[in-house]
Amino acid sequence: MQVGEEIEIVIVGGGICGLATALALHRKGIKSVVLERSESLRATGAGIAVHTNGWRALDQLGIGSKLRQNALPLERARTIFLDSGKQQESPVSEGEARCVKRSDLIELLAAQLPIGTIRFRCQIISVTLDAQTSKPILEMHDGKIINAKIVLGCDGANSVVADFLKLKAPKLLSACVVRGFTNYPSGHGLALEYIRQKKGQVLLGRAPVDDKLVFWFVVLPAYPKDSNLSKDPELIRQLALESVKGFPAEMIEMISGSDKDSLSLTHMRYRAPWDVLLGRFRKGSVTVAGDAMHIMGPFLGQGGSAGVEDAIVLARCLAPTWHEVNLEKNGPKMEQKVGDALDAYLEERRMRLD
Repeated sequence: MQVGEEIEIVIVGGGICGLATALALHRKGIKSVVLERSESLRATGAGIAVHTNGWRALDQLGIGSKLRQNALPLERARTIFLDSGKQQESPVSEGEARCVKRSDLIELLAAQLPIGTIRFRCQIISVTLDAQTSKPILEMHDGKIINAKIVLGCDGANSVVADFLKLKAPKLLSACVVRGFTNYPSGHGLALEYIRQKKGQVLLGRAPVDDKLVFWFVVLPAYPKDSNLSKDPELIRQLALESVKGFPAEMIEMISGSDKDSLSLTHMRYRAPWDVLLGRFRKGSVTVAGDAMHIMGPFLGQGGSAGVEDAIVLARCLAPTWHEVNLEKNGPKMEQKVGDALDAYLEERRMRLD
């Protein structure tokens, strides 16, 4: 084994899934370390939809009640086809649905973790298995080595851990999405509904977060040719405004008055269901969760919730084995039990996500 720092459980990535996994393990009395490549919490970004299953998972983590204080319940969904004038109305979810600020969720998850759990400026460049012990070895961008017992890759669509597992790359959709927030200091006065308006090949969605904040998105049929556009918030806003010409004036004004710092442009990606069903998501005591395992398009509104569900199931499957015996003292027998626990997690999540 290479000389380096010894850490029992390493979580790669400090996004929603990584922090939720650390918290789920913490609630089971298990210590972990989260390695995040950014200099601080990645609390930027706009809103995410959280449906009943997501709230159930957040309640199990003990943060659902506090998060609800800043997120209004959505009572219905309406889809308006502007070209024909037709409308469709339905419940927004079977149970509870709210739109939450990503920053609220990230900050709340981080606040529940013991001091020192999250390490910033820690970028993983490779994962290997020790030739003698088969335990994971992580190489950092600064040349440092971490010897782990378990590695959980929660490092998103461009996952280093997924590369180690030789997973197929996520598939690119032709479409892209612009997301943002608009703040109404005097209150927006909107109904508690999720609205989608479709005109041609463009889809515009809107949902209130609280009494003053509104989350919106615009789905475009193709990603712009200028790759630098995604780095300039003002150009992103102009792209969205150009795309929604002919939409209702209030929607155009909403985009025009949006918070520049909240704007993002994303080329949509997904992992095909058959790749989730058939993929080999474990090697030794290394596995993945969240977008690193099952990145999905925004149409389902389940990306964040699925990641939190992963965290709950992973901790539940791993905890009994982890508390039973110490991995290092029990050698191959314990390694097999940890592998079986991770396989149980993966099997449950495959069936849920398929």
